[in-house]
Amino acid sequence: MEQSRTRTPQNGQRARTSAPGPSRAPLGVPAGAAATGESAAVYRAAGRTRRVPPIVLALRRLPSPRLTGLGGGLFAAALMFALGTLDWLLFDGSPAVYGVLFLPVCAVTALWVRPADLVTAPICVPIAFAVGIVPVAGGTGGFGGQAMAVVTALALHAGWLYAGTLVAGVIATVRKVRLMGRRRGPGKAGKAAGPGAKAGGAGKAGGTGVKAGGPGKAGVRR
Repeated sequence: MEQSRTRTPQNGQRARTSAPGPSRAPLGVPAGAAATGESAAVYRAAGRTRRVPPIVLALRRLPSPRLTGLGGGLFAAALMFALGTLDWLLFDGSPAVYGVLFLPVCAVTALWVRPADLVTAPICVPIAFAVGIVPVAGGTGGFGGQAMAVVTALALHAGWLYAGTLVAGVIATVRKVRLMGRRRGPGKAGKAAGPGAKAGGAGKAGGTGVKAGGPGKAGVRR
């Protein structure tokens, strides 16, 4: 009878020690302060949303194909040859009109090239400029005369060539920087979450030690 009486409090004490307790706040931080900090963080994250300008929305509605490096070069060359022919028919081969049309072609080519081939955008647009200037050069006297006319036109209107190459290079660089920032974002978030997960695991191990010490206290009382 005495043994059964002494075992009953032990079982009851084990049940009380194994029961899960309420979640505790970190040391030195009140529970209400922790909840208030979490709500404030959520409020700040919600308040950081910014309105997108209408111009950006209009650009997002435009088609956004992804061209390879070769595809982007062929696209730019074919488009500049068509625009050069149109300039020759309508404006009698005006170099200024051809140069103005060359700038948006460079921008579109740099925007439509896929991220893996961004480096090819500033390389293919000068080739497209040389291909499209053939109708505008207006050379005569066979292949030799036509080639000399193209070289002369490239030397005289190199400003448009440099400007278009600069536009394509800037757009490709901005896209590359944004792509690298997106790739680094998840990595930083995972590294920041690592120490918190380890600290939580250590807290759980400490709780297990406290639970294990309960039966020992019961045995001393007996």
